[in-house]
Amino acid sequence: MPGYNHLFIPGPTNIPEEVRMAMNVSMQDMRAPDFPELTKPLFEKLAKLFRNSTGRVFLYPSSGTGAWEAAIQNTLSPGDKVLMSRFGQFSHLWVDMAQRFGLDVDVIDCEWGTGVPVEKYAEKLKADSAHEIKAVFATHNETATGVSSDIKGVRRALDDANHPALLMVDGVSSIGSIEFDQDAWGVDCAVSGSQKGFMLPAGLGILSVSKWALDAHKRAEYSRTFFSFEDMIATNDQGFFPYTPATQLLRGLDVACDMLIDEGLENVWARHNRLATGVRKAVDAWGLRLCAKEPKWHSDTVSAIMVPEDKDARDVISTAYSKYNTSLGTGLSKVMGKVFRIGHLGWLNEGMVTTAVSVAEMSMIENGFDIKAGSGVGAAIEHFTSTTAQSGKAIAAE
Repeated sequence: MPGYNHLFIPGPTNIPEEVRMAMNVSMQDMRAPDFPELTKPLFEKLAKLFRNSTGRVFLYPSSGTGAWEAAIQNTLSPGDKVLMSRFGQFSHLWVDMAQRFGLDVDVIDCEWGTGVPVEKYAEKLKADSAHEIKAVFATHNETATGVSSDIKGVRRALDDANHPALLMVDGVSSIGSIEFDQDAWGVDCAVSGSQKGFMLPAGLGILSVSKWALDAHKRAEYSRTFFSFEDMIATNDQGFFPYTPATQLLRGLDVACDMLIDEGLENVWARHNRLATGVRKAVDAWGLRLCAKEPKWHSDTVSAIMVPEDKDARDVISTAYSKYNTSLGTGLSKVMGKVFRIGHLGWLNEGMVTTAVSVAEMSMIENGFDIKAGSGVGAAIEHFTSTTAQSGKAIAAE
């Protein structure tokens, strides 16, 4: 079929041409004396993007799941008590991992469409006077349901309880796209991956750790090899890795970091909010609703759109793919068939977002949805033409 194949899933995301070309290089010697000229500045750029001035960033040849494992293995011990919450497929998978590692998991189950229950966390932390809880886990952005959570609120709960537990954050689909400040929020382990806001193919697990997480590492009792902080630190300090790194991905990541830094983090966050608002305006115009139960949960990186009970979201996704060359995100687990997802993160702009909205609209109409042609697209266009992104915030267009 002629024309571009459009990708509007919440990861992997679209790759900028500059990043793709940076990866289109011959293989190089990862032990060469000039290799640190790439890696050492790259570690510094990543720390700047995470806003981590106290610790360090680790890069693993893995997905974000590998960075999850690295965070657990290097800072905790078997049997440690941890506080977690489950409100979507990815927060569920993190809970599952913690349980498989033999942690004593106190999990709070929440309605899908909501996020981290900060008030319940606060209650449990205040009640834990013996400080048995060693870590608090929080999924910043639940990709399955299009929900973002209040990480600053979790830090306040820890501080109000004067609790020393580590704060572990899954930022796979948030960091590099929506507001995140590791220093200011007191995040000890921040997990991300290359295929979301960092605008790369999958293949790099990114873990940014605080000095307190590095201190906890000295007491951690898990056996570890591939994800060992010790091995990484010993070689990273020299600009190398303890095993063969994904050199082309590192080249691409270096350029992606430059693009984010040049745009300015506040402007990146504002752009994502503005584009996400355009999608939400379209959803309202269609007469549909998001999986996220309230505006406070709205994600600026992915919208999970509920379909009427007599419809199957998989039909919308199939039509978009087979007829309109466009990939939309499917529903996962409990919301399979109930939602389709539009990913609006990474390298994208207003024209790309309106394409996603128009294809979703056409696919729904083809499947008998009671939707007026142009309603969602018009609402998104009205939003984009009446606002503009400037100085890190959206303002009314003149």
